[in-house]
Amino acid sequence: MSENKFWLGDQCGDMAFRVPDYYEPRDTRYWEDETGQKWRSMGNACWFTNLDISKRHEELILYKKYSPEAYPTYANYDAIEVGKTSDIPVDYDGAMGVPLTFLDKYNFDQFEIIGSSMTLGRPMSEVADKGTYSQGGPRFYLANGDGTYRRLYDRIVIRKKARG
Repeated sequence: MSENKFWLGDQCGDMAFRVPDYYEPRDTRYWEDETGQKWRSMGNACWFTNLDISKRHEELILYKKYSPEAYPTYANYDAIEVGKTSDIPVDYDGAMGVPLTFLDKYNFDQFEIIGSSMTLGRPMSEVADKGTYSQGGPRFYLANGDGTYRRLYDRIVIRKKARG
């Protein structure tokens, strides 16, 4: 995705799929329609495409203002933490870690994808003493303010593109 060869399609989220007649009923996300057709759904399904869809060019409106207190820097990578896509600051041009849900709003004209916390984060063993952070593989960490660090979910690292 960082090379803009494919992107999320128009549909993301809850998607329904027809299942064969022999499919066993389930307690959740299963139903039969008025014709007797059996259905299941998945809550986090996304389609990818390389077609130039209009959604790909929708500009994300930014309105939050940057402050170091609201947007802490990771302990093991030089980027700020942005907890929600809607909180991307309008006045910050550096690297930002955003949730994976950002991909649903990604406009390649507005942002560039640098990478992910899985590949960019330095090992915490190079940053902090053992026992001050939870282990579990490469991710970004934020300081708790008491000498310990908390491990975050995977982040995509983005930067705003310069406007001409």
